[in-house]
Amino acid sequence: MRLQPAAAFCHGARGPEHNIRKGTLVKTFTPKPADLTHDWYVIDATDVVLGRLATQAATLLRGKNKPTYAPHADSGNHVIIVNASKIALTGNKLGTKELITHSGRPGGLRRDSYSDLLQRNPERIVITAIRGMLPKNSLSKVQLDRLHVFAGAEHPHTPQKPQAFEITQVSQQAK
Repeated sequence: MRLQPAAAFCHGARGPEHNIRKGTLVKTFTPKPADLTHDWYVIDATDVVLGRLATQAATLLRGKNKPTYAPHADSGNHVIIVNASKIALTGNKLGTKELITHSGRPGGLRRDSYSDLLQRNPERIVITAIRGMLPKNSLSKVQLDRLHVFAGAEHPHTPQKPQAFEITQVSQQAK
């Protein structure tokens, strides 16, 4: 019986041996800072269900629509959402759902119903829904800073020439 050298049996994380899969070397793609571009998109939220809007916006904010996507790199886009006051909520969420926040101080519990928020501050509903769909890490704060939500149809970011991003599935109740 012939013995192999000890290095031939080493499958630890010390060399590229741990990345060999079926005879090919697998390398993690890391985009360079010069490869990262932050495009601008505008989404019209008129009669779009809140969850569908939030998933599409979170995908754009993370940059998952790009071929150079890497989860650890900031390759996200700027997303402008207009007409946030015209979003659609399915079921009985308009009457029963509440947005609950706590300041961390005694007596700091704050409950706001979605029906009140839709009239007073519809941007907060959209931002909270999108924040829940982003990863819970320090990179999500940078990505959430690229989100711009407006209750009306006007926005001040026209010099950036945002591309229109169409969400084709609108609420069935709006039809």
